[in-house]
Amino acid sequence: MKKIEGGCYCGALRYVAKGESVLKAQCHCRECQYFSGGGPNFFMLMPLAGFEYVLGAPTYFRRSDIDGAVTRVFCGECGTHTSSRRPGVDEEIVKVGTLDDPGIFVSAKIAVFARERQSFHHIADSTRCFEGLP
Repeated sequence: MKKIEGGCYCGALRYVAKGESVLKAQCHCRECQYFSGGGPNFFMLMPLAGFEYVLGAPTYFRRSDIDGAVTRVFCGECGTHTSSRRPGVDEEIVKVGTLDDPGIFVSAKIAVFARERQSFHHIADSTRCFEGLP
């Protein structure tokens, strides 16, 4: 079984994800722009059953004023946003920048929430583009 590992900037939070990536994508929604520092959010959907934090305890944040809000998972020490959980999705949304080897991402298969992208965001010609969620 394939296994990827990653963690936060300070090393206090580590995870292991076992299994094949369900999807490699980039998100341009305004919420992801906040968490990425302005760019799109590059992520991999990994099977929830094979995902676990193996060092440290993550901190969770979910906005209570938005229906169906995504739960953001991050390191309480350094603030690195490591993953997200979306209601009704059975995969962990793993942030590519937190992988020990981000190069395994290679490229996004789809881009979502393109209607919210900024003029400086790039979507490759080979990437399927959706105005919202497909």
